[in-house]
Amino acid sequence: MPASADLEALRDDHILPRYAAFAEATDHLRAAATGDCMPGSVLPAYHDAYDTWVRIDHVRFGPVETQDAALSIAFWPDPKDRVGKAMARLTSARDEAVTDAAAFSQVSVAAQGFTALERLLTEPQPDPDYACSFTRAIARHLAQTASDVSKEWRDEYGAVLVSAGAAGNTVFPGAEDAERAAYTSISTALEFLHDQRLGRPLGTFDRPRPNRAEARRSERSARHVLLNLSSLKAMTNAFADVPLERINKAFDAAIERAEVLDDPAFAGVSDPAKRLKIEVLQRAVRDLQVVMAEDVGRALGISAGFNSLDGD
Repeated sequence: MPASADLEALRDDHILPRYAAFAEATDHLRAAATGDCMPGSVLPAYHDAYDTWVRIDHVRFGPVETQDAALSIAFWPDPKDRVGKAMARLTSARDEAVTDAAAFSQVSVAAQGFTALERLLTEPQPDPDYACSFTRAIARHLAQTASDVSKEWRDEYGAVLVSAGAAGNTVFPGAEDAERAAYTSISTALEFLHDQRLGRPLGTFDRPRPNRAEARRSERSARHVLLNLSSLKAMTNAFADVPLERINKAFDAAIERAEVLDDPAFAGVSDPAKRLKIEVLQRAVRDLQVVMAEDVGRALGISAGFNSLDGD
């Protein structure tokens, strides 16, 4: 008989407090940008808010999915530089959408979130006054989005999750449907970590791609990996009512590799010695994926389902 999953612990100990922290931190970001929009004043709040998003961005089911909010919060990967293009269009036209929250919600999602805000705070801007308004618009949008997602989890979706299998629950007709959604979030996040957060800047040995690292401009690339690993470990321990000794050992091995990188923007992918450390970390994540499938997925009798990273 398959093991069970603790959906109440997943909601109460992991999802709700992390979305609440995201809402609180983005509100502080909004306040910081409103008070003084200069990068030096906004960057601390930006880092705090971005941290809270990376601690919960692995939960891609629920309101963040139904509200189609993830890309507007952080548009990455961005191989076609849609962020840069969207920002350039708004700035060159001095588009007044940045002064109106309703209008800004209709601009390209590539210009609405942390990825665009990072550029405003770390790169010279051709129009500082417009950049100030742009910064405030993004901060307001992030705060509103975080508030909406957190509120829906607290007031509605949290009850839907823990009542999986109950009569009338059309989102999760069976308990196994909720368990699969949670497990898919974990397995998808590990895949994203291996293939994108680590794989994109690594490229190949002959063609490393340091400029493809996530949040490299604010030197957050390695930090995202560490936050992601720690958060996924916490989610697994909250959710999976199975023996976790081996999975926790695999998490700790990957976390230890991430903690000793000393390469915040993954600029070292072009240096053989530094690159090796990142490759070793990537292998540790692959080992973690295998153990996750064997010890959690198999024990629960489920495998990863369709995820938001899949193509059509």
